[in-house]
Amino acid sequence: MRYRASLLVTVLLAASAQAQTVANGGQPPAPAVATPANWPTAQFVSSKDPSVQKALAILNDMIRALGADTYLNVRNMQMEGRSYGFYHGQPNSLGVLFWRFWEFPDKDRWEFTKQRDVIELTTGDKGYEITYKGTGTQDPKQLSDYLRRREHSLEWVIRKWLPAPGTMILYGGPAMVEQNLADQVTILNAANDSVTLAINPRTHLPVKKTYSWRDPNDRQRDEEAEIFSNYKLVQGIQTPYATVRNENGEMSNQRFITSVTYNNDFAPTLFETKGITYNPPKSK
Repeated sequence: MRYRASLLVTVLLAASAQAQTVANGGQPPAPAVATPANWPTAQFVSSKDPSVQKALAILNDMIRALGADTYLNVRNMQMEGRSYGFYHGQPNSLGVLFWRFWEFPDKDRWEFTKQRDVIELTTGDKGYEITYKGTGTQDPKQLSDYLRRREHSLEWVIRKWLPAPGTMILYGGPAMVEQNLADQVTILNAANDSVTLAINPRTHLPVKKTYSWRDPNDRQRDEEAEIFSNYKLVQGIQTPYATVRNENGEMSNQRFITSVTYNNDFAPTLFETKGITYNPPKSK
């Protein structure tokens, strides 16, 4: 709680400094282009805070660049690609093929290997592992990591955090991200959990997402960041074909997409299981 309070004070001080800069002779941020009433950012339109208005304009531009209503109304996604794992910043595998089937907000199916015979399935807060041995519950730590990342994903933050009561948005100023200048916006939800987005001021596309959490085992603060690149327009939606995940400054995963489609007609059974048939060994 002490850290969260400190984070909130830090963010508020940054916002106050930004507002003071405006008050001391700087020009106020240009008002955001009309925000559609059904957009997740609509609740911030009435704010008089210059930092909030600056953040609102950046977020609205980002949503428009991603695909506007087409992006906001995505029902599901199917993608194929290859994923690479890293340990202490060094690759620990030759990469693995994957097929992903995702349905907003909380259904996710990953199929691995060329034979697609290893499946990780998540529905709600339940995780399953399906192999030739049968269906078992997912390793608790693996599931916990997945749920944490899902709740801090870009889709979750935009479509769940932003419209929720008690959420705050604040402009964090410019920063160098991947050797390019970016605008930073912090979204702080009612639970004092925050995500900071770095957004390219020319393309208005997100290039980095950062958040932190306290590890339940060692009680230390950990930071995770995702870096998005190689955007391509797919069905009216700007999609990053390359994603890098860093943990505490070290690369932990790299993913490359080869194809992606949106709003597919998935079979109703795609996210179903036939029940637990074996107990896989748990990691220590």
